[in-house]
Amino acid sequence: MDSKLKRITVICSVLMVLLIGATVAGIGILQKQGGSAESMAEKKTQTGTAPSEEGDVDYSAFLGDETFFDRDKSDYEKLLESTGRKLSLFATSVERDLRVQVLNEVGELVTGRELYITLNGEEYKDLDQDGVIYIGDLSPGEYEVALKELDDYKVPSSPVSIHVRENVEFVPIDDISLLIKTEDEIDAEKEDSEEGGAAKDADKTELTGIQQSEGNRSFGIDVSKWNKDIDWAKAKAAGVEFAIIRCGYRGSVTGALVEDPYFLRNIQGAKAAGVKVGLYFFTQATNAVEAVEEASMVLCLNGGLPLDYPIFIDTEGAGGNGRADGLDVATRTEVCRAFCETIESAGYRAGIYASRNWYYNNLDMTRLDSHVIWLAEYREYPKYEGKYQMWQYTSGGSIDGIEGRVDFNISFLGE
Repeated sequence: MDSKLKRITVICSVLMVLLIGATVAGIGILQKQGGSAESMAEKKTQTGTAPSEEGDVDYSAFLGDETFFDRDKSDYEKLLESTGRKLSLFATSVERDLRVQVLNEVGELVTGRELYITLNGEEYKDLDQDGVIYIGDLSPGEYEVALKELDDYKVPSSPVSIHVRENVEFVPIDDISLLIKTEDEIDAEKEDSEEGGAAKDADKTELTGIQQSEGNRSFGIDVSKWNKDIDWAKAKAAGVEFAIIRCGYRGSVTGALVEDPYFLRNIQGAKAAGVKVGLYFFTQATNAVEAVEEASMVLCLNGGLPLDYPIFIDTEGAGGNGRADGLDVATRTEVCRAFCETIESAGYRAGIYASRNWYYNNLDMTRLDSHVIWLAEYREYPKYEGKYQMWQYTSGGSIDGIEGRVDFNISFLGE
């Protein structure tokens, strides 16, 4: 006997016991009250409910429930509904693609299961069993997505309709939160391989001390998990006026979207201490679609809170073997543009962070000059000939409240 038949048998047995019990109890009540079935029915018609003495239970009440014996649904389906084990589909399209997420009854991705969907009749499988099925290179137009049955879940009875977009739109993706991972879920040592290029170009004139703020010039730092726990009150007292905080990164191997484990405590601590705040994200996007995902993640993590400084895309390399390290100039420029325009569509300022040589060799700055430029160049006077509004002048700073080396910055934004 298979598991489904066992469930049906158990349910039928329970219903039979209830029916017998209700019949016996009903007869007893009638005898006790000295009434017949006809008189009981007459009284119920007059009052709307069957009379009973205090303490009596109407075991036959379920017989008046018109939906109790719903023959349109199997007993197994009713059991699944009663336990809440229902699945739903969430489908989104950015550009000639489709991402289908399979969610359980509490809105979590269903992982570790063999999931299959059909898209206009063609079958696709969740190969890595992460609850997400991504389909690229689709023709724009209308599609219907359906989930194949699972033994222990109730799947949607009707397919989900979705419009596949022809061109990418630089607007935040609603369901991006489902794709954000913590470092406990990935191999952070391999995935978080950000490598800046400014240190290679530094010379003996590099400034390492705290620069005094004056006029439209402000002193600040940028931090991530590498700075560990920060005493923000001490840092503020030492002269820090602003902080650009890393909120996350895209894994350089798998492309996973990962939250920086120190992001929340850093942004809360900085704001509590009166330090002005901006954000940055280390990209490994390989196209504009992934850049929109990254920007959407930043906006999701920020949760709509106001920021004093822009949101930056950190576009430098990942040690030479990162998934985005080999991008050509046009593609990398488009990644930065897509990220910035998605951020700006949500009402925030956006910018790009890179070293002098990276700007020269890996980006077409004529297409990006409308955004805030954050330059990393470690010398007394930068040689970069383009415009910039922020300058990271050293990665070897030292300040009260933070252990180890710290990146120091000057902002010319007049904040």
